[in-house]
Amino acid sequence: MLIALGVTGGIGAYKAVEVARGLQQRGHEVVAVMTHSATRFVGAVTFEAITRRSVVTDQFEPGANADIEHIALASTIDLLLIAPATANIIGKLANGIADDFLSTLYTATRAPVLIAPAMNTNMFEHEAVRKNLDTLAARGVRFVEPGEGYLACGWIGKGRLAEPDAIVAAAEAILRPEGPLRQQRVLITAGPTYEDFDPVRFIGNRSSGKMGYAIADAAAARGAAVTMIATVARPAHPRVDIQLVETAEEMAAATLAAAPAADVIVMAAAVADFRPKATAGTKLKKADGVPEITLEPTPDILKLLGEQKRGDQFLVGFAAETDDVRANAEAKLNAKRVDLMVGNDVRSEDSGFEVDTNRAVLLDAFGGVDEVGLLTKTTLADTILDRVRDARPRPPSPAGEPNAPGEGATS
Repeated sequence: MLIALGVTGGIGAYKAVEVARGLQQRGHEVVAVMTHSATRFVGAVTFEAITRRSVVTDQFEPGANADIEHIALASTIDLLLIAPATANIIGKLANGIADDFLSTLYTATRAPVLIAPAMNTNMFEHEAVRKNLDTLAARGVRFVEPGEGYLACGWIGKGRLAEPDAIVAAAEAILRPEGPLRQQRVLITAGPTYEDFDPVRFIGNRSSGKMGYAIADAAAARGAAVTMIATVARPAHPRVDIQLVETAEEMAAATLAAAPAADVIVMAAAVADFRPKATAGTKLKKADGVPEITLEPTPDILKLLGEQKRGDQFLVGFAAETDDVRANAEAKLNAKRVDLMVGNDVRSEDSGFEVDTNRAVLLDAFGGVDEVGLLTKTTLADTILDRVRDARPRPPSPAGEPNAPGEGATS
């Protein structure tokens, strides 16, 4: 696999040489992208000798822009790894500043991103830096935590770049996941549905698809083969297979067709409950008066999945509610043969549609209730998949050997 190794201006840059070597030893190709400050600590020729590839050091290097290189590289890499990552580059990435090759590459790529911060202890703990790290985490960026000990500045504390072996292992975990969902096939739906009543207008809702995509990314990172049926196109983990649809009818057809092959199904889409019974062939004109639109129910996809569910399938449903979240989610859980129901409050400004956080309650078919409170959608995705993991036994290892003690989990 091809990894872009971003190296920024910190004393830990010398460790990036060993990171590049370790990645190569595991069979990966590495292309180094160095900021101007990084070259003050380690020469570009060092990385060129190790990677046997040209090192990118200047966004305006002659010849580099002939193929718009940051775009070309962004579309071919399997991982963007930045080690060391200074407070400066972290701030740029969090705030969409793209003023050099590395920051531009980050904004252009849809590959997973792994960051290994390294800086003075006070800088690492500064409110601005913590906020930037939280922003990146909410977008799905993963981190290798810095170590504690003597720093180059003479201080003792947290901020030292993680050891190369730890950084390489974290990269391997993303690229070749051996997580609790390995060999599992996960089907996920995401986004609203759009039900036309004339060629330019539709009935829909405010769902952004962020929750479904967060679950898809988290499942892929855990080793699952992920199929996504979505109505919105968003950046996703490269191992997520996305099929775009538009209406509830199309989502039902695609989901029910894919369901028999799935081990885990997560219905995170906000499917319209009703659609216009008839669609006008031309745009309805205001001058013609207020139209009468007769509605009819859409397919109840979650109910159909519950009715067709195999005994070894695990079905997760979502209940977007504005009041009585727990009671309404529990009623939906019981009515639709769902194994886990996620009730989320969509009335609060910091929860539900179009934001990066959710307030949720998790209810399972065995009477378990977990009020998780306000979480980022990335964290909630991991929480949901933890519940799936705990309720499903792990499949055999690829070699056919039994799982190691403690790997199987049943409830």
